[in-house]
Amino acid sequence: MKFGLFGGARARGGPAGDSEGYHDFINYVVEAERLGFSSVFLVEHHFTGFGQVSASLNLLSYLAARTSRIRLGTAVVVLPWHNPILIAEQAATLDLLSNGRLDFGVGKGYRAYEFSGFCVPQDEATERFEEAMAVLRLAWSSDKRFSFKGKWWSYDNVVVEPSPSQRPHPPFWLGAGSAESIRRAARDGYNLLLDQIAPIDLIIERVKIFREECGAVGRTYDPMMVGVTRGLQIIRKESERKQAIRTRREVLKNIGDLARGPGAERYHHIKDDADAFQLDDAPLLGTPEEIIARLKKLEAGGVENVLFAAPGASVAHLRTFAEEVMPAFAGNPMGLAQV
Repeated sequence: MKFGLFGGARARGGPAGDSEGYHDFINYVVEAERLGFSSVFLVEHHFTGFGQVSASLNLLSYLAARTSRIRLGTAVVVLPWHNPILIAEQAATLDLLSNGRLDFGVGKGYRAYEFSGFCVPQDEATERFEEAMAVLRLAWSSDKRFSFKGKWWSYDNVVVEPSPSQRPHPPFWLGAGSAESIRRAARDGYNLLLDQIAPIDLIIERVKIFREECGAVGRTYDPMMVGVTRGLQIIRKESERKQAIRTRREVLKNIGDLARGPGAERYHHIKDDADAFQLDDAPLLGTPEEIIARLKKLEAGGVENVLFAAPGASVAHLRTFAEEVMPAFAGNPMGLAQV
């Protein structure tokens, strides 16, 4: 089993804040690499008012200079808002500078206020995404100049420079939840990102769907092609559990409040009562022993790549996890667990 990070920095004080929050996050990732974490995936969001990461490729480029082994992922670059040729150049530059460590997650976006902020109609998101992906694939597969005529983007006699280090391109990752979207990700050559809200049994079912669809289309399946995000909150004693659950509720409420529009439905039905959160097995919330038990259940269901969304991004919790949880999974073969 491998473990990574999910989320991103936050500028303290919102848009007018200083850089301290970003530098704290950089140090957090550097320490994660030292402790043996294998990847970090950064979100892209805009117009939140509380300093959430907006320029993920810029931040990952800085991380590329501060690290040497950890893989650098986007979760995700929202393609309907970007010129795809410029994104192809920026992502290839990051892949080159990091010596081939980029995991390129892409998506359509789901927050309505972000679309309205960019004056992009949200009902155009799917078509814009598909056109941008066609440009990206063409840009990274062409060894000579090309032209492209699309509905939103057109290019005449261009060549994308530099070429990415990973050939033909960095791995594409896609967030998906429904069975059909998961099958489509498998058919279209994407790796899969799964959310932090779904319970363990549903995560295992989604991994099974992805694995089976890969087999059906003749695609070689590797469990590292699926990244499962989980909230991480380590407690030491029972008296800390209630506060941890309150924090979990606040995190999910904030997500739900921001997530509106098509594609965000999974965030709209979170039960806001203490009993539901007490029984929720989605987060890795508990003592190290309880967290190991939940990870073992995920592992038995075929999950080998877990990404942590940790409120507060505590270096102390990273060290606790590395010292008290990771050893329970050290030396395991990287093959798919039997279920």
